[in-house]
Amino acid sequence: MTELFRPVRTVTVPTDDLLAALSPLPEGIRAGVWDLAGEPKGLEYGEIDAVVLPYASSGNWRQALERVPALKMIQSQTTGYDGLLELAGPDVAVVSAAGVHAAGTAELALTLMLASLRGVDDAVRNAQSGSWRSRRYPGLADRKVLMVGVGGIGAAIARRLEPFEVELTRVGSRARTDEYGAVHGTDELAELAGTAEVLVVITPLNKQTRHLIGREVLAALPDGALVVNVARGPVVDTEALTAEVLSGRLYAALDVVDPEPLPADHPLWRAPHAIITPHVGGNTEAFVPRIRKLLKEQVGRLARGEEPENLVRRGPWA
Repeated sequence: MTELFRPVRTVTVPTDDLLAALSPLPEGIRAGVWDLAGEPKGLEYGEIDAVVLPYASSGNWRQALERVPALKMIQSQTTGYDGLLELAGPDVAVVSAAGVHAAGTAELALTLMLASLRGVDDAVRNAQSGSWRSRRYPGLADRKVLMVGVGGIGAAIARRLEPFEVELTRVGSRARTDEYGAVHGTDELAELAGTAEVLVVITPLNKQTRHLIGREVLAALPDGALVVNVARGPVVDTEALTAEVLSGRLYAALDVVDPEPLPADHPLWRAPHAIITPHVGGNTEAFVPRIRKLLKEQVGRLARGEEPENLVRRGPWA
């Protein structure tokens, strides 16, 4: 336990429902409602110590947060925190919602794999014209799966892959051995891609991972390989992937894209080898009770003078 030297005693949440979920508040904590679009209710700007960000991203967040003169902490409702470190000064703690989205995102990753590898997308298109076109699809069983990302969501995907009898190879930022076995480093990625039939991307977006899945890695994948991205769009080079998919050489199943949203005239929308979902990986009904539970725990920790969970940047806890 680390004692706060700048205690967090006030917090805003973006909706009335979230405020109700935090009640009763622990002794010593006050809360208000602020969606970062309008004015805060229940607290003045000068009183706010911590802000729980809205679920969806917004270009107005920076301007809104600049109105808070003594901001100490921002709490996201997402696992990813790309862009949040730049929202506030270096003395402001940044906290993620790691763990809240693991089940939902892992669930969608498996859904995308199965939908593509079992031809569900083809079946939906055929149904629209009343066409009965039976053929043999690869399926997921016995596939060589290369997963880039070994965090909480990666572990959740790996657990869900076990019953499907795949050959799983994992890649992290560096080579090592963890509780689940061998982890390869990203320096091995292009070589490992040479035998991968399914490439699953679930790594955070940062300077090191932007376009990590670029032309070299995509070109190394065998003909007919499937690229599944449930991480962040810019981890994959969209231009390079689009070229491979349109050529018919690779398949793609994407919950995230770059740019996002994908323009209506982008060729990936109409590519027969692509499945696209609109960044809904963690956005299931399971999210609501899980984020409420996390925020309730966070407020309790703050009331006791403890560090919040999932600190990305320590701020006042440095």
